[in-house]
Amino acid sequence: MMNGLGRGCASSDGEEDRRNLIPQNGTFRHASNSHSFSSFNIADNGFSSSERRCLKFDKKRYLLLILVPLLVILLYFLVGFLSPSYFIRSTSDSTRESELRALYLLREQQLGLISVLNRTVGIVAAVGSNSSSNNDNSGNETSGYLNLSEMPVGKSVFEEYKAGIYEGILLNEEIQRVLLSTHNDGNVSESSVGNGPLLMGGIDMCGEVDHNLSQRRTIEWKPRSDRYLFAICTSGQMSNHLICLEKHMFFAALLGRVLVIPSPKVDYEFSKVLDVEHMNKCLGRKVVVTFEEFCEAKKKDLRIDRFICYFSLPQNCFVDEDHVKKLESLGLSVPKLESPWVEDVNKPKKRTVQDVKAKFSSSDEVIAIGDVFFADVEKGWVMQPGGPIAHNCKTLIEPSHLIMVTAQRFVQTFMGKDYLALHFRRHGWLKFCNAKKPSCFYSVPQAADCIKRVIQRANTPVVYLSTDAADSETGLLQSLIVIDGKPVPLVQRPALNSAEKWDALLYRHGLEGDPQISVYFSCVQEVEAMLDKTISAMSRVFIGSSGSTFTEDILRLRKGWGLTSICDEFLCRGELPNFIAEDE
Repeated sequence: MMNGLGRGCASSDGEEDRRNLIPQNGTFRHASNSHSFSSFNIADNGFSSSERRCLKFDKKRYLLLILVPLLVILLYFLVGFLSPSYFIRSTSDSTRESELRALYLLREQQLGLISVLNRTVGIVAAVGSNSSSNNDNSGNETSGYLNLSEMPVGKSVFEEYKAGIYEGILLNEEIQRVLLSTHNDGNVSESSVGNGPLLMGGIDMCGEVDHNLSQRRTIEWKPRSDRYLFAICTSGQMSNHLICLEKHMFFAALLGRVLVIPSPKVDYEFSKVLDVEHMNKCLGRKVVVTFEEFCEAKKKDLRIDRFICYFSLPQNCFVDEDHVKKLESLGLSVPKLESPWVEDVNKPKKRTVQDVKAKFSSSDEVIAIGDVFFADVEKGWVMQPGGPIAHNCKTLIEPSHLIMVTAQRFVQTFMGKDYLALHFRRHGWLKFCNAKKPSCFYSVPQAADCIKRVIQRANTPVVYLSTDAADSETGLLQSLIVIDGKPVPLVQRPALNSAEKWDALLYRHGLEGDPQISVYFSCVQEVEAMLDKTISAMSRVFIGSSGSTFTEDILRLRKGWGLTSICDEFLCRGELPNFIAEDE
C-alpha cells in the first residue's frame, strides 16, 4: 500500500522532476569504477614527496568531482523551490488543506447541532406539555388571532430555540457545499454533505401544535326558543363578517338567545359558504336560524324590538342609513338606534361578561346588536382555539360540506398532503401597511427570501398561493422561489374550465357561475374566497399576511381543526421591509 501511495505521488507531483535528474550511467558511475586506489597499501608508509603531491592532487580532484554534481543537484532543487510555479503549488496545497480542514470542522459542528436538536425535541415535548396544561387550567391566557401558534411561553421559547438550531444546520450545510465546490477530484463527494439522513428518526421540524381543545374554557349555549338576537355586521369584507358572526354567537350564548343569520339582501349569502345546520348539530339543539327560518317563525310580525349599538362613536352601531333602509326593505320594523355606553370604534375598551349582561340583557323578544367586529370582550376566551362555546365539534363556524369536499378534491388533484400554503395579500396592502409602524409590506425579492426559509424548514415540494396580486408580481415571485437550483411550484386555482373534475360539485349545485354575469358575481366571490381559505387551512404549514382578517380566519380554522404547525408564521415575521416609500 505504501508503494502504491508513493507511485501515486510521483505521477502527480514529480513527473517533471524525474525527467531532469542526472542519469545513472553518468559521472557517479565513472567515479565509482575508478581503480586509482587499487594500488594503495594502507600499511605502506614509504611514499615519496612526488607521490604525496600526486596523492594530494588526486584527493582534490576526486573531492571536486564529488562536490560539483552535488552542487548542481542542490542548485536545481533550490531554483525549483524559488520558482513561481512552486509557490503556486504550495499556496494551492495550503488552501486545499485549509478548506478540507474547514469542511471537517463544519461536519463536526453539524453533528453537534443535530445532537442538540435531538435532545431539544424531547425537552420540548415534556416541558411544552406541562406548560400547556398549566396555562389551560388558568383560564384565558391565550391572546387571540394575533398569536399564530397560541403556544405557552415556555414551549414557544423552546420551539424558537429548535428552529434556530435547524437554521444553523442548514447554513452549515450550505457552507460545506461552497467549500466542496472547489474539490472535484473525487476524494470528497457531495454525498458526505447534507443533513437529510442525520435528521431522520421521527424529528419533525414543523410538527402540529397541541391546543388541548378538551381543556378550553367554555360557556353553555342554551337559548330560549322565542328569544332572538339579530346579528348586524357591516364593517369590512366577508372575513370581517365571519369574525363578527363568531362574536355574535358569544353574545347570544351569554344572553340566552337564538342567533339570526342576516339575510343575503343586507349581508353576504352565508348559507352558500357556511354550514349553518352544522352549528346546531354541534350543540344538539337549535341555536342558529337563517333569516328565512326567522321569517317563517314570526310570520307577519317581523320586527326588531330593540336595536342596541355596541359602538356609539363615530356613529351609532357603525351603521349608516342605507343599511337601515335595507333592513326595512325586508319587512322589518326597525326602532331607533340606542347605545348603553360611550364606546369609540377606534379605541375599544376591554369589556367583561358582566358588562355585556348588564348592558345588553332585555326581556324583548327580538333584539339586534351591531357591529361587534371591533369589540374587545373577553378576547382570550372568545378567540381561543375551538371558540368559547361548549360543543361537540372541532369548530362551530366552518365551510359548507360542498366547499370542504371540493377543497379536498383540489388538494388530491394538485397538491398532495405535503404542501405549504401562502396568503400573499397585495391589493391595497401597500397603503395599509405603510400607515402602520412598522410597515408590513415587503418587496417581492425580500418576501421570496422569507418564503424560501420556511419552505426549507418545512421541506415541502409545492406551495399553494392564495393571492390578489397581479401576474407581474406572482411571476417574479415564482422566478425567485428556487431552492438548490430547483424551482418550487406556486400553485393557484386554475381558471374556470368545464374539463376540470375537482370542482364539479360546485357546478352541479349552482355555486360556480360566470364571473362576467353580475347576478353570480357576489356568490362566486364568496365561494372562491371560502374555497381558498379551506385549501390554505388544510395545509401542513401556513404563511399569512399580518393584519389580514383573511389570514386570521384561516388561522381560526387551523386551530379548530388541530392543524396549526409550529412553523406557521406571518410573512417575514420579525423583519422590517428593506425599502419603504414616502407618504403621499
